[in-house]
Amino acid sequence: MLRKKFENTKIILASGSPRRQEFFKNLDLDFEVRLKEIEEIFPKTLQSLEITDYLAKLKASAFDGDLLQNELLVTSDTLVWLQNEALGKPKDYDDAFAMLQKLSNQTHEVITSVCFKTKNKTEIINDITQVTFGKLSDEAIKYYLDNYKPFDKAGSYGIQEWIGLIGITNIHGSYTNVVGLPTEKVYLYLLNHTF
Repeated sequence: MLRKKFENTKIILASGSPRRQEFFKNLDLDFEVRLKEIEEIFPKTLQSLEITDYLAKLKASAFDGDLLQNELLVTSDTLVWLQNEALGKPKDYDDAFAMLQKLSNQTHEVITSVCFKTKNKTEIINDITQVTFGKLSDEAIKYYLDNYKPFDKAGSYGIQEWIGLIGITNIHGSYTNVVGLPTEKVYLYLLNHTF
């Protein structure tokens, strides 16, 4: 349904995430991937979705002056929020191990902000999903890290991977948001807005 609407608009996905790229393909969107490196640093005073909003906008701002009139840029950022602490991508194996230990037997929030930018305007949408892990043994965490290497994922896990299958006991909200993109919100935004 969206392909016809965007036949004269070039959608640019500024994400190296294979999961986000797959979601865009599955939404039947024609798009190209353009990447610019930025340092994902945010002011320490920000909390929760303020962080993901800030980082999604920061990623979009790297394209200031680069967009043509018929181009729509999409950037996003996802983080795990646990007890007033942001858990982004782990620095290394030990950091990932510590994150998963913190998430064990706890409910956390997965927050994603998506920024839509054209030559003339910038808008943000976001989504929050609550996810509960049961008790994760150190042995299970080690097995997961050794075999799945989730070092490119916020909170050091992928819900669609082994750890999600054996460890997640409850989810309230969008599953695709936890994977990295709230597809239902993105779809409705694209369907209902003019670019």
